[in-house]
Amino acid sequence: MATTTHILGYPRIGEKRELKFALERYWRGDIEQSQLQQLGSDIRAQNWSLEQDAGLDFATVGDFAWYDHVLTTSLLLGHVPARHRDGNNNLDTLFKIARGQSQHNACCQGHAASDMTKWFNTNYHYIVPEFSAQDEFSVTWAQLFDEVQEAQKLGHSVKPVLLGPLSYLYLGKEVEQGFDRLTLLPKLLKAYQEILNKLVTLGVTWVQIDEPILALDLDSRWLTSFQPAYQALQCDLKLLLTTYFDSVTDVLDSIVELPVAGLHIDVQAASQQLEQVAQAIPEHWVLSVGAINGRNVWRANVSEWLERLQPLKRQFGQRLWVASSCSLLHSPVNLEHEAKFSQEVRSWFAFAKQKVAEVVLLGRALDGDEHAISQCKTYSQPIEKRKSADYVNKPAVQQRLNSISANLAQRSAAYPKRAHHQQEAIGLPLLPTTTIGSFPQTGEIRSLRSDFRTGKLAQDDYITAIKGHIEDAVKRQEALGLDVLVHGEPERNDMVEYFAELLSGFQTTQFGWVQSYGSRCVKPAIVVADIEREQPMTVGWSTYAQSLTDKPMKGMLTGPVTILCWTFPREDISRKTIAQQLALALRDEVNDLQQAGIDIIQIDEPAFREGLPLKQREHQAYLDWAVEAFRISASVAKAETQIHTHMCYSEFNEIIESVAAMDADVITIETSRSNMELLKAFEEFNYPNGIGPGVYDIHSPNIPTSEWIEALLRKAAEKIPVERLWVNPDCGLKTRNWSEVDASLANMITAAKVLRKEWQSE
Repeated sequence: MATTTHILGYPRIGEKRELKFALERYWRGDIEQSQLQQLGSDIRAQNWSLEQDAGLDFATVGDFAWYDHVLTTSLLLGHVPARHRDGNNNLDTLFKIARGQSQHNACCQGHAASDMTKWFNTNYHYIVPEFSAQDEFSVTWAQLFDEVQEAQKLGHSVKPVLLGPLSYLYLGKEVEQGFDRLTLLPKLLKAYQEILNKLVTLGVTWVQIDEPILALDLDSRWLTSFQPAYQALQCDLKLLLTTYFDSVTDVLDSIVELPVAGLHIDVQAASQQLEQVAQAIPEHWVLSVGAINGRNVWRANVSEWLERLQPLKRQFGQRLWVASSCSLLHSPVNLEHEAKFSQEVRSWFAFAKQKVAEVVLLGRALDGDEHAISQCKTYSQPIEKRKSADYVNKPAVQQRLNSISANLAQRSAAYPKRAHHQQEAIGLPLLPTTTIGSFPQTGEIRSLRSDFRTGKLAQDDYITAIKGHIEDAVKRQEALGLDVLVHGEPERNDMVEYFAELLSGFQTTQFGWVQSYGSRCVKPAIVVADIEREQPMTVGWSTYAQSLTDKPMKGMLTGPVTILCWTFPREDISRKTIAQQLALALRDEVNDLQQAGIDIIQIDEPAFREGLPLKQREHQAYLDWAVEAFRISASVAKAETQIHTHMCYSEFNEIIESVAAMDADVITIETSRSNMELLKAFEEFNYPNGIGPGVYDIHSPNIPTSEWIEALLRKAAEKIPVERLWVNPDCGLKTRNWSEVDASLANMITAAKVLRKEWQSE
């Protein structure tokens, strides 16, 4: 009657981001591929050993990826975009798909990187599969099978994980007009059959097959495709159909008809589905309950989960499995490295390693282990204690929240009148050029911040050095001829963590890194109490930068919704309440900036679309409070103060009305990878305010030509009136080097000047 315990995946970056640094060394040519491969093997071995030592019943295999797991699936299936095919799919092929080719003008020679977008409503990114009618699938990349054998040789009982065929197709896009990628399913299933049969020959008994799209509002074509698809996948394996991020009760009738051996559900994202699913699934199925939150860092209240799951244990016996809610790749790796946490603060949290232990503890308690049952009660006490702590709920913040009214979210004038005032005050040319905010975070800059944090550098010396980098950034921008400048953000470690360190109510970490994509890792802060601003956060840096130039200088803030989405939130209050607290704090910063003479203020909301719930019926409630939060932060701006916002990798069609309701004077968006396709939403809706469609992809080292950028701007002008068109890169430039930035921006400005001259004369 033992309860099987497992996780859906483990972080692949290494405890100290070893994979990140190795990837970047490889891309620079500093190490050989064999060295990179060895590092990956070492990380996998460490992860599997940790899982076995903790007491999990399976070592999860196939959760390792060199860039992201969807791209790994593409290589496994031999599904490579035509422009990257060279007849020999290998690791470098994978990197070309993800990053483009830095040695060529890739945008113009057919080697552009594939599109990248967010993984459901997380801050993890994946490379979007591209589908055409001519596509074939061929299982020629052996990484999964090699890793299964690696784990078996190390003595582990393995459970491979595969992204399911329907989710793989759904998460891609067609690259031919009039083509339906779902028609590729029969071909795709043959490849999946081959994969599963190969796993059978390797002695595998269980496969975790992820179909997260079952938590979405699927149309009937996709939903009805599951039955024949999974019928075709029958073999001598047990398939655990795995869902996460939301409830699957809407499609439960279809799920229970599938020929699989079990179902995993995420009861952290949708707790209410547990009992309904338990009643509906077939008697021979396993029910895997994702009770340990894979997306947050708070210690689990295992005592509460034990009480809730005990009736199911009596009902299901050994058919009840306990697991993480989703892959732990969304969690930091190991709490043990947070040496600066007090004992009390440490007792609130659990990172990936600790979550593995929580899964095992809960499983043993469900099996009646008296020591584990006692441990559950003791382990949960710090979370119970926090509920009544006076340092968590602050009366002053609560009072201000209670005073929020509709007027607080209204600008002083409508956009047309504001635009007139702003043009008089700022005086920008047609097609004004700018950047999104950050400039290269050089090794020197990172060393300065590190030395300052560790006490090696005095505060005055640090400020002087950072001002030097700001001065350099301003001079470079003036030399290039940009119209609206930024200070470059050399003082900021991260666009969210920087503010979290300056706002009361956050806990930051030393090593709480989480993979975003490829070698890009972020270190989310944790909301631990009510949030308030105690002093200005950006005014000094922005006003110093403005003092160096006569050109307008943008103040740079991260918006309330993005700070919320890119931090680990409290679990005892709503996301709406946290967003309101952040909005009030940022409102004070906006006012201080404009009072200090900063006439353009950018409030970035790249996570606005990401925060959207997966279920359509829940969209409007979220959009209402998300828009309100942005407007509260921005509406203190005077009519002549120009408010910008920036959004990343968003499908805007379904939220375009809410984007317009944010009422930013200018919105900049990422559009170059989609070849301006994302602008269709703004054209069809007739978006009324200024727009800066990104004209080159900053995630690739490729240098765009001025002709390429000019062509993109002409496409943009077909959809957006030129008098409201801005020219800018796709995103911030912190991950690039100065040679790439200078060359790319020079070409961008050249293209803008050519078109400015042409369109002004018409």
